[in-house]
This record gives sequence, structure tokens and C-alpha cells, in this order.
Amino acid sequence: MKLVKYLFILILIAALGTATWIYYPHYQLYQLKKHTVKVSQNSEKTSYVEYYRNTKSDTLHHLALGDSIIHGVGAGQKENLVYQFSTKLAQQVDKKVESDNQGINGITSTELNSLVQEGRFDESIKRADIITINVGGNDILQTVKRVDFQSVFETYDELQTNFKKNLSDITTRVHKLNPKATIVLLELYNPLPPDNQLYPMADKMLPKWNLNIYMVASGLQSSLVVETTKVINGKHLQNLSPDGVHPNHAGYSAISKQMISQFAHEIRKSGK
Repeated sequence: MKLVKYLFILILIAALGTATWIYYPHYQLYQLKKHTVKVSQNSEKTSYVEYYRNTKSDTLHHLALGDSIIHGVGAGQKENLVYQFSTKLAQQVDKKVESDNQGINGITSTELNSLVQEGRFDESIKRADIITINVGGNDILQTVKRVDFQSVFETYDELQTNFKKNLSDITTRVHKLNPKATIVLLELYNPLPPDNQLYPMADKMLPKWNLNIYMVASGLQSSLVVETTKVINGKHLQNLSPDGVHPNHAGYSAISKQMISQFAHEIRKSGK
């Protein structure tokens, strides 16, 4: 009986450990999103749209760094995320918005970090008012290509720790070069259909990954995390291109509208 008792306790501990690993990030993510201050909750503060509408300059500069989502794979030149968001923002603030799309297909967070640290984008960063960054998806995809899915699961903590460090290094240098710019980060979404056998696990692991993005953003003077998972998920597969990974025109449009919505309703923290 003692052996059975000990086995039961060990199984219970293992189950609790797994549950904590999977579900605690959901709770942390919920708390971070919950504490995002909305304009309606504090009328004395300024939204991003209001801030940029009231700036003295007649032209705003939007720089976008990152991977194929930034580059716009899955849609035409004037259908990509950077172009659509810049166009919509121009209408909202009644100013000209010039966009500089520096998206690189297939780039990982380690590779983007190297380019940022060596000064590849320094001049563009210095003159930008808004800097959108999306990276990290290729960290996972390239690992999957090298090993099987089980191995990815086993090394997931190491993978996301490396991603968080890279993103933190990238945003730290960006902020140092241009402390007044708003840094916009995008959540990583799950492109798998619900009937895919890997969908449940991916859906559980995703908040753990996105939590790193919110934690990096919380340490910045002026930053915003776009909730892409609201518009691209198992219920909105029509927003994906035929490759099943990248957004299509409708998907980029949905993300850009989500960005504008958050720009209009979230309070902008002042940069130094």
C-alpha cells in the first residue's frame, strides 16, 4: 500500500508540474493584458492616435523590422501589413505616414538581433516615430526542420529563453537610439486548423511564447503589443494565405485594423 501511495503522490506532482508549465502562462498573460490602461479609464491621458495627431511634424515615419510577416508574404505590395497600417494611421491622424519596410523572409530573432546590433538599421531607427517589430516564428520553424516535434517540445524552454533575450536586446538598442519612438510588437499566432493533431499542443504553448513578448514590452517606455491572436486563429482561417502560415490580404487587413484599434484606445506612455 505504501508503494501505491508513493506512486500516486509522484504522479500527482508530475501532473501538477505539467499543468503549471502549461496553464500558468495563460494566467500571467491574462494579468498583463488586464492591466493595459484604456483611454476610457483615464480621460486625462493620451492615446497613440491622439499623440501622433497632435505632433508638430506633418509627416510620420513608420519603420518595420522582422520576418516575412513584415515583408508581406501572402499578399500584394499594397496589401501587406506595413502599407495597410501606415495608410490607415494616416487617415486617423490626418498626416502623411511614410513607411520603411525592412522585412526579411526567413529571418530568426538571433539573425535580426545581429543586424540591429551591428548598426544595419541605425539611421532608419533614429528618424522613425513608430517602429514595428515581428520576429520569432522562424526560431520555431527552423528548429522543427532540424529535429522532430517531440524534440522541439523538450527544448521549448531553451528556445523561448533565447528568443526573449534576442527581443530584449533588439528593443533595448532601438530604444537607446530613439527613446521617443513607439515600439510595436506582434503576438505569435497559431495558424493550424483545429482538426490538426498538433493544434491543441500549439494552442497551449503559444501563451508561454507570447508572454515573453509582453514581458519585454512592459520594460519599455512606450510600447504596444498587437493582439494578432484575436484575428488569426482556428476560427479565422480565412485570413490565411494558401500556404497556411502567412496572412492573406484579408489577414493583413485584420491585423492592421487591430493595430489601429489599439492605437486609438490604449494610453501612450511617454518616452524619455
